[in-house]
Amino acid sequence: MSGVWVFKDGVVRLVENPGDQGSSSRRKVLVHVPSGEVITSYEALESKLSALGWERYYDEPDLLQFHKRSTVHLISLPRDFSRFKSMHMYDIVVQTRNVFEVRDI
Repeated sequence: MSGVWVFKDGVVRLVENPGDQGSSSRRKVLVHVPSGEVITSYEALESKLSALGWERYYDEPDLLQFHKRSTVHLISLPRDFSRFKSMHMYDIVVQTRNVFEVRDI
């Protein structure tokens, strides 16, 4: 995970490879490590998270949210998969250690 963490308007976000002109053409994907599967939809992601004990919340109409019972962990994702960015991928990686990873393609 390369880049700079920027704090602006109360929000922290990762700016990947600032100043690197070639980085804009590199796409990132979320990979389920045990199966080697690239996650290409929320249905595939939900299946993998459910197997790990994550439960879907339906309270927020603009977000897909997953909660792990008996913890304070919450994964919040934009409802539209086309808005699923690397910062969301890294959030999943951090909360599900050794199960998912982000790769450049």
